[in-house]
Amino acid sequence: MDFFNFSINKILTREQSILDQARIRLLYYGFLLAIVGIGALYLSVYLQDLHVMSLTLGATLLLIIALFKYLTYKPHWHTISHILLVMGTLINLATVFVIMQDVNIITIQIIILVIVFSFYMLGQNWGMFFSLLNLLPVLIFMVMQYDHNYYIDFKPEKSDQSTTIIAIFANFILIIFIHSHFYSAFLKNIKQLKETGEEQAALNIKFERAIEKAEKSSQVQSEFLSTMSHEIRTPLNAVIGMSNLLLMNNPRQDQSENLEILKFSANNLLAIVNDVLDFNKIESGKVVFEKIKFNLVDLMQNICGGQIIKAEEKGLLFKLDIDSSLRRKVIFGDPTRLTQIIFNLVSNAIKFTAQGNIWVRVTCLEDRHNNITVGFSVKDTGIGIKKENLETIFEPFTQESITTTRQYGGTGLGLAIVKRLLELQNLQMHVSSKVNEGSEFSFNMEFPVSTEAVARVKEPTAEPQPQQQQQPHVAGVEDGSSSLRVLIAEDNPVNVMLMKKLLSKWKIVPTIAENGERAVEIMQYGNFDIILMDLQMPVMNGFDASMEIRKMPDPAKANIPIIALTASALFDIREQVINAGMNDYVAKPFKPDELMEKMQNLVAAVNS
Repeated sequence: MDFFNFSINKILTREQSILDQARIRLLYYGFLLAIVGIGALYLSVYLQDLHVMSLTLGATLLLIIALFKYLTYKPHWHTISHILLVMGTLINLATVFVIMQDVNIITIQIIILVIVFSFYMLGQNWGMFFSLLNLLPVLIFMVMQYDHNYYIDFKPEKSDQSTTIIAIFANFILIIFIHSHFYSAFLKNIKQLKETGEEQAALNIKFERAIEKAEKSSQVQSEFLSTMSHEIRTPLNAVIGMSNLLLMNNPRQDQSENLEILKFSANNLLAIVNDVLDFNKIESGKVVFEKIKFNLVDLMQNICGGQIIKAEEKGLLFKLDIDSSLRRKVIFGDPTRLTQIIFNLVSNAIKFTAQGNIWVRVTCLEDRHNNITVGFSVKDTGIGIKKENLETIFEPFTQESITTTRQYGGTGLGLAIVKRLLELQNLQMHVSSKVNEGSEFSFNMEFPVSTEAVARVKEPTAEPQPQQQQQPHVAGVEDGSSSLRVLIAEDNPVNVMLMKKLLSKWKIVPTIAENGERAVEIMQYGNFDIILMDLQMPVMNGFDASMEIRKMPDPAKANIPIIALTASALFDIREQVINAGMNDYVAKPFKPDELMEKMQNLVAAVNS
């Protein structure tokens, strides 16, 4: 601000509130009125040769002019108000106790000015302080004067009537100006608050509509993803299923290689679909972490078993190092989500490492008997990450560079999923990396410990686990018997053909129902051991068909095991399946071993 500024417009800003602007205007115009009033009083008492009054008013006039200049240079209205009130208090008390030694209408006016000014400018607390500071001494003086107990060795000065008239007039002008000014400011402030309230109400309505729209959009997105998942998974189910069937028929070596490529490509496409669905599920806040018992050593060996084969196919040395103190501990946690985290980290390490080593370390950092803190680390000798890209690699659909995406493929969702899953558990991922030397991803996780002891845990091994293609044991199937009666409710002819071919490997001839209604009809006159129920079918869907079957009067039919076969991506699909009365579900594309194992367990449970 220019020191020689005298304009009020240059000291008012948009950042100041209406009341603060009103306070600055009051000081600005009040100073001008005070300069005129005090100047007139100064001339009056000067012409009357009242030296003490002249000196007091002269000093007051100079201080008012100085404060006015300070206001136009630095509008610190709070400080200026304090100075004015201290000055007014001193003048008031000096006039009463020394100069005039009397309480008159001018004294009362000054007290009223101090009260009004202090409350409006500084608020309730300071207003009360300066009001009492002026009022109480004057009341004490009046009591002492009434009892004739006040005497000082100073002859009081008496001004003529013209000076009194000027003082009274000037004080009344200031009092009226202060009230009028703040009355207008308060009205303006109330009007603005009303307008702001109306704007806020309108914004709230828009906000509620936006939330409603966002919720509908989220619902539509979930439904779209579910539909797209179903539409993509259904043909993938046929591609992967047929590949598995053909591989089980002992094909020639060249056929086997072609089928493996076909299966690999289909599984890659499935992995991309699963990544998108998993990320959407996490972002929608639908993830619920389980607290179930599991053995960490067994879990890590299962996670890394298939990954070791991938690493060795690339000529990489894969080393799994698990703290020996963890081998006999059973812990509580969510093995599914932990698997997802470790699997993504190890897959990334293998993908971005052309030669060298992959290390997976699991270390017990702290053992407090009932709780343990475990450190997980996945390290590689791969391409590494630039320092400036360490944050962006965790962003969804992002990889370090376009070149990386083109060369290595993928959705860029793996690390985003890992980071979100850790953040949902209030955990943090630590990354250290050097370009062309490798990267290390690590995090710590705390687990409650079960008092259950592990009898025996197999030693960690880096040896490849051969892919098992043995036929799962299902009741009545192991010896080639076709006694297992299976009803399949499925409307897709390709899936029907696939299921027939798959079950024929175990010498099972299923009965087919083309929709849910037909499945209910067949169940009414037929006897079966288990039902494989598709969920999305015409006429009657799998949910309604299952509920109808559960209502049947025959207990054997009403309690038949039902496995849902679904390509849906709905987040609460498990809950919906259970609520409809089904026993379990298998997501398409499914692994034959997984399906047959679940069939085995459910049929065995009914027969036991």
